Amino acid sequence: MQGIIIENISNLYRVKVRDEIYETTARGKFKKDEITPVVGDEVDITITDEKGKKAVIEKIHERHVYIKRPKLANITQIVFVVSSKEPKPDLLMLDKQLAFAEFMGINSIIVLNKTDLDQKEEFKQIEQIYSKIGYKVLLTEAKHKKGIEKLKEVLKNNVNAFSGNSGVGKSTLINGIFNRDMTQEGEISKKNKRGKNTTTAIKLYEIDNNTYIADTPGFSTFDISEIESKELYHYFKEFEQFEANCAFIGCTHIKEQDCGIKQAVETGEIDKARYERFCKIYQALKEKEERKW
Repeated sequence: MQGIIIENISNLYRVKVRDEIYETTARGKFKKDEITPVVGDEVDITITDEKGKKAVIEKIHERHVYIKRPKLANITQIVFVVSSKEPKPDLLMLDKQLAFAEFMGINSIIVLNKTDLDQKEEFKQIEQIYSKIGYKVLLTEAKHKKGIEKLKEVLKNNVNAFSGNSGVGKSTLINGIFNRDMTQEGEISKKNKRGKNTTTAIKLYEIDNNTYIADTPGFSTFDISEIESKELYHYFKEFEQFEANCAFIGCTHIKEQDCGIKQAVETGEIDKARYERFCKIYQALKEKEERKW
């Protein structure tokens, strides 16, 4: 029987097969082959106790996508949740995550949440920047369930991961989508305006047939060092059309003169602040690479 792993707690895996959920363990051969089943894996199972819903994982199907940390397989879309206020938008983190999604070949959706708290409506500038690049940007007020229906539409027929810093409203959005308390909602620390992590285990929630949401602790801190610094610009997709204007082959788009991307920044065709964040991410990757040697 074939199913999908929807939850992993320690060495136990909950596998959904049609309308049934089985509690499974993995065959020892996976450990021998240094393969560990992860949430999102499509697996074959053998039932050992139908009444008790117990089974054993026999085979892990080939993964289309695999994220190492947090361990997650076969997601097709990442929903990047950014808070308009409390906590303030972390666009450096967003740009890291967008670059990683481009690198992995995963579709990206940006959700600007808590727009009702942003009295100056600064979120409109963020919406404009990323919409111009080509990303789908949704505006939500999770507490008031505004924008939830539009969000549900873009989730259809995908295995979706929600990502974003603590306190941005991921769990509240998920609860709004299901119209019930699916995940424990966090509280923003009034003292420092930073979020407190509440999610402790990766879990897939099924919205309807072939549509899942992954609630993923630690997803906002995933490591993008798999991307080489010299390749980073490929994953800032608005850069591509200006690369041909660079005077030098192998231009890093950082210090060189006659750089097509830097010229596009000067003319306003590329957002200056996003380019500056690209430079910061590039530098961090470069320094990490140099420390390896």
